Amino acid sequence: MAALVSLRNIVKRYTRGKQQVEVLRGLNLDIPEGEFLALMGPSGSGKTTMLNLVGGIDRPTEGEVIVSGQRIDTLSGSQLARWRAHNVGFIFQFYNLMPMLTAEKNVELPLLLTNLSGAQRRRNVAAALALVGLAERAKHKPTELSGGQQQRVAIARALIADPKLLVCDEPTGDLDRNTAEEILQLLQILNREQGKTIIMVTHDPKAAAFATRTLHVDKGQLVEAEAARGAA
Repeated sequence: MAALVSLRNIVKRYTRGKQQVEVLRGLNLDIPEGEFLALMGPSGSGKTTMLNLVGGIDRPTEGEVIVSGQRIDTLSGSQLARWRAHNVGFIFQFYNLMPMLTAEKNVELPLLLTNLSGAQRRRNVAAALALVGLAERAKHKPTELSGGQQQRVAIARALIADPKLLVCDEPTGDLDRNTAEEILQLLQILNREQGKTIIMVTHDPKAAAFATRTLHVDKGQLVEAEAARGAA
């Protein structure tokens, strides 16, 4: 299967005071279309940095980031913003919902940057909320929803532009075990039935078990899950 995401010879350095810190070191990775990939590893290993590069939030110091055949690391800031809006859905540990807006208005926000009519936006929002099982909570504000329901709203918002790729940074880290499993099952459905390619950062082996492949990140490089267990 063709790679939807390719990272080629990725190096990422940050400057902290007078010191340069190398977070990713010569990293290479192909992620096939339709995969559900879990990234694990200790804090500071480079997991979230990888996620940010794939999602076009950050740029590599060296190397190439290719998504759907396009090098996104060479795009200008405005080009990258437009690319993100159409190609990637973001799901975070903390739901980043606007507290004064209803669920449907939170989900609609990304569509305000498009040329869709108000009627079409409303139809798309209703479909996205139905997909995550929240059609009846459309008029509720975040404070009137449980943590799991708020994360479902965030997932609906990530899906609203119908992106091929979902990037998830600890999407269940703020949820209890049962609610976390419901969210992970929803992600599995989006992967298996909707064909979404999902990259998920997690510290939780039980969450990683929902993915089709797990990679461990250690000191800025990738290790297959089996090899990591053997090393342990």
